[in-house]
Formats: sequence, C-alpha cells, structure tokens
Amino acid sequence: MSKIERIETIPLRVPLKHIYKGSYYKMRNRCTIITRIHTSDGVVGQSYNADTDEEQDIILGIIHDEIAPLVTGMDIRQVEKIWHSMIPVTLDQLRNRAMPMQAIACVDSAVWDGFGKIAGQPLWRLWGGYRDRIPMIGIGGYYGSSEADLERELAFFKDEIGMVGMKFKIGAKPPEEDAARLKLAKSIVGDDFLFVVDANQGYTVAEALNFLSLIEGEVKLRWFEEPTRWHADWRGLKDVRLRGNVNVAAGQSEIHRVGMREMMLNGAIDVCNFDASWGGGPTEWRRIAAMALAFEVQLGHHEEAQVASHLLASVPHGTYVESFSPTRDPIFWELLDNRPKLVNGDFILPTEPGFGWKLNEDFIAQYRVDKN
Repeated sequence: MSKIERIETIPLRVPLKHIYKGSYYKMRNRCTIITRIHTSDGVVGQSYNADTDEEQDIILGIIHDEIAPLVTGMDIRQVEKIWHSMIPVTLDQLRNRAMPMQAIACVDSAVWDGFGKIAGQPLWRLWGGYRDRIPMIGIGGYYGSSEADLERELAFFKDEIGMVGMKFKIGAKPPEEDAARLKLAKSIVGDDFLFVVDANQGYTVAEALNFLSLIEGEVKLRWFEEPTRWHADWRGLKDVRLRGNVNVAAGQSEIHRVGMREMMLNGAIDVCNFDASWGGGPTEWRRIAAMALAFEVQLGHHEEAQVASHLLASVPHGTYVESFSPTRDPIFWELLDNRPKLVNGDFILPTEPGFGWKLNEDFIAQYRVDKN
C-alpha cells in the first residue's frame, strides 16, 4: 500500500508590477498553493492550485486542520474514496463553500499526481489519452492598457509564443467602447487569430446583445464567456446564446457538478469552463466532462494551464488551454522548469508520470509566503 502520511503545503504570493482590471475586479498579486502528499512508500504527489489571495490562509487551514486528519492513513491509489472522505469539510453552512472546495482541489490534484507516479503514466494518458497536446490561447485586453500595450501583448501571444488566439476582457465599459477595443485588436493581428471575449458577468442581457450587434461582420467570436451579470441567472446566458446567435461559455463561477448539471439542462451554454482548481479538483472536473459530452457541450477551463492541459487533452471535446502574459501570471512562466514551447500553437503535454512538472525551487524560495 501507498499510505498517506502527511500533507505539506507551500503558499506563494507574487506581487504584480501593476494592477490588472477586468470588468469589476482587480488583481494585485498572483498566488498559488503547492501541495505535496507524502506516502509510506516514498511517493510524493505534487500539484499547485488555488489562485485565491486574501483567503489563502483559510484554504491552508482547511487542508491542515480539517482534511489532513480525514485522509491520513488512506491509500493514495483510492482516489474516489479519498475525495468522498473530504466531503465533510464542505458541510458547514455558515462558511463560504468555495473555500473548502478549493482546499479539496489542492489535495485531489496532488493525490492524482501520486497515482500517476505509481502507475508510471502521465495523467493526460490515464484520464483518456485522446491527444498529447492542446492548443493555447492568451488572456489579455485588460482595462487601463494603452494601444501600444495591446500591440505588445498581441505580438507576444501570436508572434513570440505562437498561440492560436486570445481571450479579450470586456464588460465594464459601454458596449461601444468595448467593441472598438476589440476591433482594434482584430486589426492588429488579422484573420488567422481567433478571439474569445470575457465579460466576467459585467453586462446586462441588453448590453451583451448590443455588443454583439456592434461587432457583427467584423469580428467572429469563438465564444462569449460569462456575458451577463450573476443575477441574470442561466436564463440570461440562454438569452444571449439564442438571441445573439453566439456560442456562450460559463461555469468557472460554479464549484460543483450540480450547478453545472442545471446549467446544461437549461440549455445555457455551449462551452463549460469549470475550474478544477476552484471546484473540487480533477475528480469533480472529470465527472462534469462526462456530463458535458452527453449534452454536446464543449470543454474549456478557467486558467490553471498546469492542470487544465492534462484534463483538456484527455477527452475528445476539449478546446483550448489558457495562459496570461508573464507580467500577469509570473507563476506559470517561471515556476515550471520544464514548461514546453508551443508547437504550431499547441501546448505539448509531458510524458513523465503524474502531472510531470518540475518546479523551480529558487522561485519557490523567493516567493513563498511562509519563508519567515
């Protein structure tokens, strides 16, 4: 047996050079939690997840004080049993359940890495092995950027790195302004570069439809992500999808399969971008992926390329893995020592067992929160 003996965590926080503004949120730091599960036979399952900043201490506390006592002594190969053993940490109705679901995601991801190492196989292959690569798009177009900034960002994504497209931030300005910014971006890169737009729940239904009318015939969208405000519910997503004749993506704001089931049952989305690092880990994501196939819903993933690439490449209905620029997410670009270069726009998956990532220990030492 490969019994879990202890869980080690290393929280990282990297200050960003400037504040990044989406529709109605701001990012000052890029954060993550490295989770290492040590077993009785020397296997160490490792992953990094959870980009929460202010709540980082809460997640760490749940992992050590609540989850560790539940899973210590369990066989790391019993992935489903371990996952279900963690459910009690979500049952406190007076606590924001998003926090324990992130904690579960950290542990579940590390458990899977350990399982992959024992099996001697990379996770993309264990999870289905549909392909060994997945195309990558960038995330950018943040508010506060100048035209020159946008040109540099697009040049990085398309020419320097070789990505196939970009997710462009909208939703905080009037549709006219957002449409003009997107058209400018399109004019810079041309027709062989795809665009997704992400309103981060910033528009009303009417504003979203107006935005679509303003870009009609000029910019063809791969999808429109979280177009409407949270209180519009799934009906707002469906309205934009059907009345705007556009693929709609959502799911990153859900934290479990039940929410995604209802979204699919209501015909609200064409693309599910549920985040395994926010919603209980790869185990829960894979349940949702199977459900999405039944509803003919495609799969994206909210950020977290180090985990998402394995998940999306493993199944036939995966679409694109996402990455920010190095200034927006220095963790992805500097923590992974063996991060591959793109080949024809594709992110190539490692062949080493588990997630297969080698972490930069110097970077960890520099930015670990608990180093003092």
